[in-house]
Amino acid sequence: MTTNNMIVALDIGTSKVVCLVGEVTPEGTIEIVGVGTQPSSGLKRGVVVNIEATVNSIQRAIEEAELMAGCKIGGVTVGIAGSHISSLNSHGIVAVKDREVTDHDLERVIDAARAVAIPADQQILHILPQEYLIDNQEGIKEPLGMSGVRLEAKVHLVTGASNAIQNIEKCVRRCGLDVDAVVLEQLASSYSVLTDDEKDLGVCIVDIGGGTTDIAVFTGGSIRHTAVIPVAGDQVTSDLAMALRTPTQHAEKIKVKYACALAQLASADETIKVPSVGDRPPRDLSRQALAEVVEPRYDELFTLVQSELRRSGFEDLVAAGIVLTGGTAKMEGAVELAEEIFHMPVRLARPQGIRGMEEQLSNPIYATAIGLLHYAKLDLGPVKPITELEDFIDTGHEQAGSGGLFVRFKDWLQGNF
Repeated sequence: MTTNNMIVALDIGTSKVVCLVGEVTPEGTIEIVGVGTQPSSGLKRGVVVNIEATVNSIQRAIEEAELMAGCKIGGVTVGIAGSHISSLNSHGIVAVKDREVTDHDLERVIDAARAVAIPADQQILHILPQEYLIDNQEGIKEPLGMSGVRLEAKVHLVTGASNAIQNIEKCVRRCGLDVDAVVLEQLASSYSVLTDDEKDLGVCIVDIGGGTTDIAVFTGGSIRHTAVIPVAGDQVTSDLAMALRTPTQHAEKIKVKYACALAQLASADETIKVPSVGDRPPRDLSRQALAEVVEPRYDELFTLVQSELRRSGFEDLVAAGIVLTGGTAKMEGAVELAEEIFHMPVRLARPQGIRGMEEQLSNPIYATAIGLLHYAKLDLGPVKPITELEDFIDTGHEQAGSGGLFVRFKDWLQGNF
């Protein structure tokens, strides 16, 4: 966007592509001015497998958002997921030059922390500081200006396959857009659904999408562990299609409308019509029988998450429990089943921190896209209020089209004064 306070998020998921255009107000809130959503094709488990199909999906979502926002999108903040993502904790140590920590010292210590061996086909996506130590004084979050002779940084490094990242960027650029940043999806989601208290106390966010389940663990206010599990909503749809002998698109509709993740919550008396393959007549099925197909897959998914949490060593440190988000987490019974498996508090989170269209966007399927806006806002820095008329005219509204009101008004001003 040419306007200084416009930000654009692009969530390229396995099942949908979401584009959100937000305007950062002088008060620091994000006002949604454009939304574009399209079914996704060309991705499998978060990774691009067909560039042409992915480009078409992105293009349609972008055009829809541009139409609603009345402006031309130039650059976007993009989310990335997939089982190629890996992470590790690292730390670096440097001597403080002038006995007072400067920006240069912070850059040097982060460079020292990132100097770890990673596979040749991987590249670093994020270097996320957890805490700093000055002369063995722990728990420092903002070391700038503090006195000391030795500075240490503990960081969380997130890496991804270079080719997967390049393919995402290539698809975005093929649509005529710049990539402002590529952001890990569960990190983005955490900006929109987690509170500071939860991050301090210890929490695990589980973002269940169509192709992947993304996990991030926070303790002491910082990210400690990230992981991706290649089991998610598409596997549930596939199970239903096989078990009910119905086409995949019908299985998806049945899953969204009638499925339940806990069989004991579903009624045996309630029946649904299941379309058959070919010209065979539809069959009747009880909702409980449907839940008996769905429950084992959710059970498997939550057990895999629990195993990952146990393997990370943080299972006993997430006092605030589990936060579920993402489209697949919305299913009835998912929270109750998760509580049975994890034996800790579980809540379904809806994205927060936006103005405009809250009713439509207060939905777990938009958690990543809204989180990407929050991430982009942090990169944007403080927003200055528009004070002068000429500033207001130059805020980029001319990109809405050559016949726009602002363009004509500006032309008139230049022609008459």
